[in-house]
Amino acid sequence: MRIERRTFNKLALAGAATGFAGSARAQAKPLTIGFGMALTGGLAPNGKAALLAMQIAEEDINARGGLLGRPVKLVYYDDQSNPSTVPGLYTKLLDVDKVDIVVSGYATNMVAPAMPIVMQKDRTFFSLLGLAVNSEFHYPRYFSITPTGGPKPKESFAEGFFAVAAEQNPKPQTLAMVGADAEFPRNAMEGARAQAKQYGLKIVYDKTYPPTTADYTPIVRAVAATNPDIFLACSYPPDSVGIIRATSEIGFKPKLYGGGMVGLQATAIKTQLGPLLNGIVVYDFWLPWAGFASDEGRDFVKKYQTKSAAAGVDLLGYYLPPFGYALMQVVEQAVKGTGGTDDAKLAEFARKNTFKTVVGDIKFNAEGEWETAQVMAVQFQGVSGNGVDQFRDPKTEVILWPTKYKTGNIIYPYDPKK
Repeated sequence: MRIERRTFNKLALAGAATGFAGSARAQAKPLTIGFGMALTGGLAPNGKAALLAMQIAEEDINARGGLLGRPVKLVYYDDQSNPSTVPGLYTKLLDVDKVDIVVSGYATNMVAPAMPIVMQKDRTFFSLLGLAVNSEFHYPRYFSITPTGGPKPKESFAEGFFAVAAEQNPKPQTLAMVGADAEFPRNAMEGARAQAKQYGLKIVYDKTYPPTTADYTPIVRAVAATNPDIFLACSYPPDSVGIIRATSEIGFKPKLYGGGMVGLQATAIKTQLGPLLNGIVVYDFWLPWAGFASDEGRDFVKKYQTKSAAAGVDLLGYYLPPFGYALMQVVEQAVKGTGGTDDAKLAEFARKNTFKTVVGDIKFNAEGEWETAQVMAVQFQGVSGNGVDQFRDPKTEVILWPTKYKTGNIIYPYDPKK
């Protein structure tokens, strides 16, 4: 397999030593942070945005003098949104590049295949938006930067979706769900089944489809034939777009629609789908109008937005960039807290300490998940046309759950015309 180093020119923010005062520091051996990232393929809209956020963090850390008196340097490769490329990339990062710190790229499907490689080397591994990956490995040096967490991370992903459903009158009775036959959808659907059981919902359709699926119309027709009250899709960006378009074409209208659709949080997909988003209830992790959003988080997003257009990435950066930046903050605090890059010491520090980040305080539990989940259920309302600026308005993405962060009321039943 030929592995190419991606320079990703559009995101070139600075050289490793840029902004350093004095030649001695500029000449110090860089402290390297290595990872794969989805820069092409179906996950690229989010992956490229995450990379820009991490490069901003790299720039900020170096402006403060680096780590351990060394400039920080990101070493990364394009995983092409393809899990099969990941083992080779991480073998190269660890055996050839010999990076000081190893972190994951974006998404569950890319985190999981990196785990065995990292575990073989006993490295501490900080991951980015991986859903319950460690539930299969139970690796004590794994730490996840994602709001799905608590004792049941798989269930936390769609907890809000089901909680909102249970509040409706009359209460929905039946559930249909689909997802790709891959790591993330399997974990998410397992959590959804547990939630369905908790709320007494009858599952009338529960199937996976090949990740290579291109035509989603037969899938949506099969789901529609069961006439479910609730439709939940655990899908990655290309699937989410295909399912929504097929839904519109055949006129499928369950009472509640959405759930676990990845991609609807990305600005490029929001503008692509436009009014087709209306009525969909889906998860989200961070919004500037969420009650838990901090001034520090909003300031980071403003800084990101000054660079996003020129870099050709997600213009608003609400979804993944805050967590990409937070991952780098966790790494920075762990390295400073231990005074080095020893993996055993990094893991011990991460288990015992609370990290201050742009997405709030992060404390990890025994599985390396957040001690407390922080996932929202939101509904798209009043989307008109395909303009970007409307998605800066809290009225287009209404927070329904948790109740303490609620910003509006649900439109129920699902009606894509509202």
